[in-house]
Amino acid sequence: YLGAIISYYSFIAVFPLLLIGSSILGFVLQGNPELQERLLDTALAQFPIVGDQLGRAEGIKGSASAILVGSLAAAYGCLGVGQSTQNASNVAWAVPRNSRPNPIIIRLRSLVLLGMAGGGILLIAVVQVLVDNTHLFGSAASGTNVSRIVRILGFAMSVGIFAAVFKFVSLRRARWLDVLPGAVVCALGWILLQMVGNVFVDMVVIRVSTMNRAFALVLGLIVFLYAFAAVIVLGLQVNVVGRRKLYPRALLTPFSDRVSLTEGDRRAYRQYARSQRYKGFQTIEVSFDREDAGGEPKPRSSTSPADTEANSVPREPSA
Repeated sequence: YLGAIISYYSFIAVFPLLLIGSSILGFVLQGNPELQERLLDTALAQFPIVGDQLGRAEGIKGSASAILVGSLAAAYGCLGVGQSTQNASNVAWAVPRNSRPNPIIIRLRSLVLLGMAGGGILLIAVVQVLVDNTHLFGSAASGTNVSRIVRILGFAMSVGIFAAVFKFVSLRRARWLDVLPGAVVCALGWILLQMVGNVFVDMVVIRVSTMNRAFALVLGLIVFLYAFAAVIVLGLQVNVVGRRKLYPRALLTPFSDRVSLTEGDRRAYRQYARSQRYKGFQTIEVSFDREDAGGEPKPRSSTSPADTEANSVPREPSA
């Protein structure tokens, strides 16, 4: 569900954002159409399903109205992407609710988060254009070597971008070394999704009629964005599990109470409960009725601990 929320807002934001990027390039590089085309093609190549559609000549207007309308249309989606990503990180890191950013700060952080992602994509595009034009540096590298350099640099920069994003959304709960495994997972997943997206375009989108192409484009984009959002959530979970050592885990705990909890299970369930703290002066203590490895659960009394705590609160005398 966390991935579904991210993909929903991403679907709303992706078209306006790419069109805004095209329009900005139209302004900045009006005197250099060749460099404009190369940068645009390289950046849009990161989005294999919609890149060809937005990379056409009519997609680059370079007009103030295009940027204004696109900015207004993208505002809702962009803020939603940033907030849903931060929410997924807060859930993964079990951040107590009273420690999460307030509604104003979280929206400002969403803008910073989107700026980091957009700047990273643009940086990858610039590096790839420079590597493709090795004659500018007097290099005589072969095409094979250039291709390898581009792939290595692209992967390393993708890992760096994901690591920076994960570090930012962790609210200082993770070190750079802690977010590296999840960043590698996301970078590999991103490359795999790009390959699958290119195959989908070549095998499905190009070969269907104009009407069916629109449906294939939309459905393919939804699947692509959801898969990418799921990869992001997976990367977050990898970082949390490694940082807090939430392993090994019992496989049947999601399905039954008749299991032997591992220490990783207990640590996880403690942080899940404490993440529901709403006030700083609120205390949440977690205990388990069965601490042994294989015994039966102790019979519960008719009054639960929550009821006992509620009953212990003094009541005001009635009028």
